[in-house]
Amino acid sequence: MADQLKGKRVAALVTDGFEQDELLQPRKALEDAGAKVDIVSQKAGTVRGWKHTEWGDEVKVDATLDRANASDFDALLLPGGVMNPDRLRMDPKAVQFVKQFFDAGKTIAVICHGPWTLVEAGVVNGVTMTSWPSLKTDLINAGANWVDQEVVVDRGIVSSRKPDDIPAFNKKMIEEFAEGRHGGHGTREMAGSHA
Repeated sequence: MADQLKGKRVAALVTDGFEQDELLQPRKALEDAGAKVDIVSQKAGTVRGWKHTEWGDEVKVDATLDRANASDFDALLLPGGVMNPDRLRMDPKAVQFVKQFFDAGKTIAVICHGPWTLVEAGVVNGVTMTSWPSLKTDLINAGANWVDQEVVVDRGIVSSRKPDDIPAFNKKMIEEFAEGRHGGHGTREMAGSHA
């Protein structure tokens, strides 16, 4: 549906080394559904993607973490790539930005290595989710219930494993972003408890 997300504003948090397909394909799906997607990063200008085994395209940054405010957005997209979330989880501003979305009950879509930033924000305890297989132990150690599935939704967090999962990821992400909030600070609803 072309207007399913009309009026919704989504932050896509990335830095250099994001997996290109995991940003560009979900961004296109969100925009096709009517959302406005802002690229948020640590630096102004552009960030460069990673395409499988080599550097990919540059993407224009719409807002830096110094100026971006989670309260201005309805939802958050966290693409993977190994370098991207590894760099973001070492940046206190990026971690705090992610935590603000979680604490406000805003929907978060995360794929591949993206959950590293959620682990660093301390928000995965008790959440059922998936990721790239190498993050399984990190997520379990942080209290998540890790499962090996194409796409998982729990309390407004949509997660997928890899680029091959993007079609299912996009479909669930749009459904959840359209649905909206999942509770406020510390009160995210349990899966299946909302209408």
